[in-house]
Amino acid sequence: MAAAQSVQCFGKKKTATAVAHCKQGKGLIKVNGQPLGLVEPQVLRFKVYEPVLILGLDKFEAWYKSPSHEAREWEVIARIIWEERVGKSALAIKRMEDWQRGHWGTMGFGTRSECLLIGIFAADVDIRVRVRGGGHTSQVYAIRQAIAKSIVAYYQKYIDEHSKNQLKQALVAYDRTLLVADNRRMEPKKFGGPGARSRYQKSY
Repeated sequence: MAAAQSVQCFGKKKTATAVAHCKQGKGLIKVNGQPLGLVEPQVLRFKVYEPVLILGLDKFEAWYKSPSHEAREWEVIARIIWEERVGKSALAIKRMEDWQRGHWGTMGFGTRSECLLIGIFAADVDIRVRVRGGGHTSQVYAIRQAIAKSIVAYYQKYIDEHSKNQLKQALVAYDRTLLVADNRRMEPKKFGGPGARSRYQKSY
């Protein structure tokens, strides 16, 4: 029996580390055994969605073909991210008006190729992420980086180099930290002041 196609990548943010296992599947993404939509804090949840939406939901056939309420939420988030990238063009405004009227047909999943990069081949993949360390915010950024890196690595290893380069360019154009770790750290506090640089003031 042939071994399953899979890759493993990690993402880091400060002391948080996320390890993503990407393999052939049905389009499932889970973080510590829970669906991606349950990642906390909720206010940063859209940051975890970014790599999936930028690369295209067609890479995850289960979501791409789903008519569920969750799929509609993904569509709205994709629209918001797209407008942030290219501005409110005439097409963006038209889609927003259609969405407000409830005309989901014109915002259907088949039209996403205009706002999200579609690779040469659609790879049905499952991604399972394990994250530990750090705080809530650091974990969110570690998860998104691990997901993005694992998809790029999967395309490089099992699809083709051209598609991998397209995906990589799209991610870097949106946010370089999706693929490159942020090595910034908090500067340690020093004596003689309340923080790293500020000093206790005096007047006499």
